[in-house]
Amino acid sequence: MRTSADIAEHAGTNPVVVRRVLGRLREAGLLTSEKGHAGGWQLARAPEKITLADVYLALDERIVASDENSDAPSCSVEHALHKRVAAVLEDVENSLVQKLNETSISEVRGS
Repeated sequence: MRTSADIAEHAGTNPVVVRRVLGRLREAGLLTSEKGHAGGWQLARAPEKITLADVYLALDERIVASDENSDAPSCSVEHALHKRVAAVLEDVENSLVQKLNETSISEVRGS
């Protein structure tokens, strides 16, 4: 088990940032945590069973922004262009997830 402070020190970042990321990974079922003096974070399943796609999707940092908060362009050309670019980016992201799904975290741990 590793504490968020240990992980943050190793990564050279703030423990609060690390806890935020670890919390997302826990919500996705990739990590477990235990509180207390002997507590910390650990993988919820074998590293061979967790893919880079699992991590990418759990962190919800997508290439394609959702359209929920965007204002619809008033120009029909701009609207069509926006729609087409969004479709291309969605295809790119789907390909990225497929490629990430081919690699487990156990394959990159020693890299």
